[in-house]
Amino acid sequence: MDYFERIKNNYNFTAQDEERVKSIYPLLKYRIDEIIERLEERIKLIVDPQALEIIEAHPKLPFIHKYWLERLLKGPFDKDYYWGLVRAGKVHSSLKISPHYVSVAMNTVRGILMDILSEEVEDRLHRTQLKESLNKILDINLDVITGAYVEEEIMQYSTAYKVKTTLVRFAEGFTGAMNLVLVLALIVITLGVLGLFIYDVISLFHEHFAKGVISALGTLLILWVLIELMNTEISHLKGGKFNISVFIGVALVAFIRDLMIITLKHEKIAFSYYLIATILVLGIVYWLVVRVEEKRG
Repeated sequence: MDYFERIKNNYNFTAQDEERVKSIYPLLKYRIDEIIERLEERIKLIVDPQALEIIEAHPKLPFIHKYWLERLLKGPFDKDYYWGLVRAGKVHSSLKISPHYVSVAMNTVRGILMDILSEEVEDRLHRTQLKESLNKILDINLDVITGAYVEEEIMQYSTAYKVKTTLVRFAEGFTGAMNLVLVLALIVITLGVLGLFIYDVISLFHEHFAKGVISALGTLLILWVLIELMNTEISHLKGGKFNISVFIGVALVAFIRDLMIITLKHEKIAFSYYLIATILVLGIVYWLVVRVEEKRG
């Protein structure tokens, strides 16, 4: 997913561009079938006889093109969208359809869409902005599909590259599975901390009240940090950036909780100075890491 984000950044395809592309769909949804018909007619004129036989052997191709066009105009442009484009490139490679025809077909769709926008959008500035955003996403589509096509071709002739790609895919799948395991582990731990918090609240009525309040508050802080950690991991699974500051926050809260308990007991006062120094260092590190993550965006 990070690779797809880099591609979008290289094309300067921003969130504003994405919203513009999505705003085009209401203008074109009643003309989708017309666009696909014109595309199919163009394809039949440009492809060679062998490619035409392959195309005619797949009667569902117009429906696939329609699905692709609707996804192009609706989004979201996330990792699922990216892998859909990769699969499209691999299918073209397996069918021995030259990427030249993919480029021509993409150019055909581009021309049709630009003509329709010229008809439907009267405001010149807004129309120009829509066309710029649409051109970006069409270029991204062509880039990813062609790249997947070339990669599939290389794999057929290079054993070393095939092994490398297979290993990378296995590693990515394994990492994804481990991320899911991590989320499940966080759920179990969070439930455990929730149980500890409930126990601390109940203990308020059976033990020293002040001690119970401090213990419950410390457990509540840990519960809050675990929830933040889980949200970070879920965001990472969706393709977001991983923030190391959350882990530092967990350590920081744990030491603060220990300091609160030791201070309440009035025991090991010398050890509390060590905790204060540790909290100070962790606080500085946390502040620096958060600043770096904010700059990184």
